[in-house]
Amino acid sequence: MLHMPPKRLPTPPLDLGLLFLRIAGSFMLFYVHGLPKLLHYSHELTAIEDPFGFGPTLSLWSAIFAEALCPLLIAAGVFTRLACLPIIGVLLIAMLAVHPDWSIAEGQFGWLLLVIFTSIALCGPGNWRLGLPRDRD
Repeated sequence: MLHMPPKRLPTPPLDLGLLFLRIAGSFMLFYVHGLPKLLHYSHELTAIEDPFGFGPTLSLWSAIFAEALCPLLIAAGVFTRLACLPIIGVLLIAMLAVHPDWSIAEGQFGWLLLVIFTSIALCGPGNWRLGLPRDRD
């Protein structure tokens, strides 16, 4: 009797996985946090937390940079690892300084975004991207 190896599903390329992670994570962060801050700037200025006493304007602009501009760069694969750093910083501040009383369940979206953008920072953008050659990012 002829022995046939079991059929395996094709493995998607790593670059496709990184592209999906970049686009999906960036979309979620931009749509849920960045875009509302841009569209409702005046309201957000009155509602933003200011855990370090820098003032609401600087706190809001820092959040807009991390939650609106950086996800666009990451989705495109431009300065990807560098663009992850402000996001990671804002998420850590939100989870550890602004909402330290939240359970993991209450803060799951923030923790999952932290996992996504830390993974992207560690792995880089992959080859399916715009921007600089791979060895410079």
